[in-house]
Amino acid sequence: MGFTVIIIIFVAIKIFFGASHESGHHKDGKNQVQTVRVESVKKSDIPIYLQALGTVTPVTSVTIRTQINGQLLRVLFREGQLVKKGDVLAEIDSRTYDAQLLQHEGQITKDKALLENAHLDLERYKNLVKKEAISKKILDTQISLVHQYEGTVKSDQGLIDTAKLNQTYCKITAPIAGRVGLRLIDPGNYIQTSDSQGIVVLNDVDPISVVFSLPEDNLQQIMHHLDHLTKLKVEAFDRGKIQLLAVGTLESVDNHVDTSTGSVKFRARFDNHKNQLFPNQFVHIRLLVETLKGELIVPTAAIQKNHKGAFIYKLNNDNTVSMVSVVLKTTNGNDSAITGAIAAGERVVVDGTDKLRDGSTVMLSAEEGARTPSEKTDTTHNKHA
Repeated sequence: MGFTVIIIIFVAIKIFFGASHESGHHKDGKNQVQTVRVESVKKSDIPIYLQALGTVTPVTSVTIRTQINGQLLRVLFREGQLVKKGDVLAEIDSRTYDAQLLQHEGQITKDKALLENAHLDLERYKNLVKKEAISKKILDTQISLVHQYEGTVKSDQGLIDTAKLNQTYCKITAPIAGRVGLRLIDPGNYIQTSDSQGIVVLNDVDPISVVFSLPEDNLQQIMHHLDHLTKLKVEAFDRGKIQLLAVGTLESVDNHVDTSTGSVKFRARFDNHKNQLFPNQFVHIRLLVETLKGELIVPTAAIQKNHKGAFIYKLNNDNTVSMVSVVLKTTNGNDSAITGAIAAGERVVVDGTDKLRDGSTVMLSAEEGARTPSEKTDTTHNKHA
């Protein structure tokens, strides 16, 4: 009885360790067949983009304020309306300035009459001095009086010009073309030049700009292009980086580095005929700084990383994979430029890499297996042609 129990225990232990060994055997990536999806390495150009979050900013923004004091009679714009330069936006009661103009015109008429009479007396005094009928002192006094009246007439003319200017200020016009915002004051209010609020804000929206910041490490790369007057392409996407809103060019750079963030501000200009961009809107910016020519391109999904750096799994002809160390140069969406011991046309694993090891045996997915390696290469090249 005891001998039978010992045999049973021995068999159980053997079965247990055998199962464990089998399980470990299957967990070894080199012996387990993993289904993978592959794509071909290609050789093509790849752009290098710098990305940032930017704020849409009008090229010109003007707060419309009054230049004279008076009652606001009418507001002649519709909120949110596009206006042209010179359009009348509001009117101020001009009766006070009309009366002032009339008063100054009357005063200059009076003073011109006095000046004319002083000129006549001056001519008489000149003749009398020649005849020694009056003293030269009287003539000098008359000459001085003529000059005083001439000065008075000039002063009157200045007051008339000021009154006429105030009359034009009673009609408040748009200094630039653009879009007006919400009205900041209602008709009927008494407005003054000291009011800081203004009547409305007018923004120039076409063209429009976007201000964004990039790390100072990128400054020299960008300044090289700006110094040579190269127009760098800038793309503006919505915040989800899905919809392309507008394409413009880099226009200018700030004159200092923000020491609190270690970044530099840039301004890009965009045509905005369709009003895709709106002031103070947040957009995602992509700045094209360079295009690398004839690079080895692999899908970004093929790039793996470990403590030694980046690597990829290359598919061999015997349906095994080899781990190839690579240097990642740049990434643009689903494409990455690399350097390493791999050539265009070879295939790399893009899906199913989680359990792979160097030398693992793999099986292509149903879609991949339906094509020969040459067909796969041709299809990939056609896809990216």
